[in-house]
Amino acid sequence: MTIESIIEDFELLDSWDDRYRYLIELGRKLPPFPEDLRGDATKVQGCASQVWLASHSTGGPDPVLTFDGDSDAHIVRGLVAILMELYSGRSAGAILDTDPNAVFERIGLREHLTPQRSNGLRSMVERIRADARLARQNGQPVS
Repeated sequence: MTIESIIEDFELLDSWDDRYRYLIELGRKLPPFPEDLRGDATKVQGCASQVWLASHSTGGPDPVLTFDGDSDAHIVRGLVAILMELYSGRSAGAILDTDPNAVFERIGLREHLTPQRSNGLRSMVERIRADARLARQNGQPVS
C-alpha cells in the first residue's frame, strides 16, 4: 500500500462513517508494536490517547528512517498508519520536506478530526520530524 493508494481509497468513499471505518481498518493492519518499546522514550507527548513512535535509521549525511507506531485508540491508530506510510522508508531530507497537511487536505480528514486529535496528529508529525533532524544531524543510526 502506498500513500497515493490510501488517498485514492479515501476519495472513493462517500460518507464519513465509511472513511472512519477505513481509517480504523488501516490501523488494524499496522504490524504489532514491540512491548519492550512501549515506554517514555517512544511515547508521544501532546496526544490525548497513548501513542508510541519508534524510529530506526541508517547512517550517512541523509539517512533513511523507518518508523514503528501504535496507539490505544482505533482512529488514532489509523492516523499512525497513514503517517507510517507517508514517512517510513524515506530519507531525513525527504521527511523534512514533506508537508503532511497537503496529504490530510487531499483526504479531507483535517476538518473531520476533533481538536484533540488534530493536536495529537501535530505532535506525532513533530516527533517524526525531530527524529529526522536528529538522524541527519548525527549522520549515524538511531533506534
